[in-house]
Amino acid sequence: MGTWNSRGLRGSTFEELINMTNDIYVEKNLALVQKIPTPITPVEINQSTRQITLAYFEKDSTVDYIGVVQGIPICFDAKECNTDTFPMRNIHEHQLNFMERFEIQGGVSFLLIYFTTRNEYYYLPFRVLKEYVERIERDGHVKNFKYEELDPKYFIKSQGGALVHYLEAMNTDLVERKNKEV
Repeated sequence: MGTWNSRGLRGSTFEELINMTNDIYVEKNLALVQKIPTPITPVEINQSTRQITLAYFEKDSTVDYIGVVQGIPICFDAKECNTDTFPMRNIHEHQLNFMERFEIQGGVSFLLIYFTTRNEYYYLPFRVLKEYVERIERDGHVKNFKYEELDPKYFIKSQGGALVHYLEAMNTDLVERKNKEV
């Protein structure tokens, strides 16, 4: 079973930007998306600060966010990458399984990736993520994907006060899905 310590807050700034974006979406009646807390059991607590200093994960979590956008169920995970090569080990099998099951039920799954050195945000549709996973399994490809492989239309631009305005990229994803059905 995994444990958590102070390094467990990596990505919290990125998640805070997503949370602020989601607040704007709620205010504008565009979406209702919630951060899903990771279930932990505290083992050690600093009594003076009341901060958890050591804990263990109760079970594998699913994804970071779940919600609905104009009647469309969505789920996504937020990941950070400080190089131009995204290591697939950052995505856990239970997350992939959850996202795939979510898609089977008619939902939209994706990753939001923050490329920290470039200060760029990216929307990675689940079907593309799945292609990367299959490429590893089928071809023995290196267990990563590169920034250069990413489709430019899925880079996220800030808009209307939303720093991680992922709804535009999600709309592009939905249009592509519809076009593939025809």
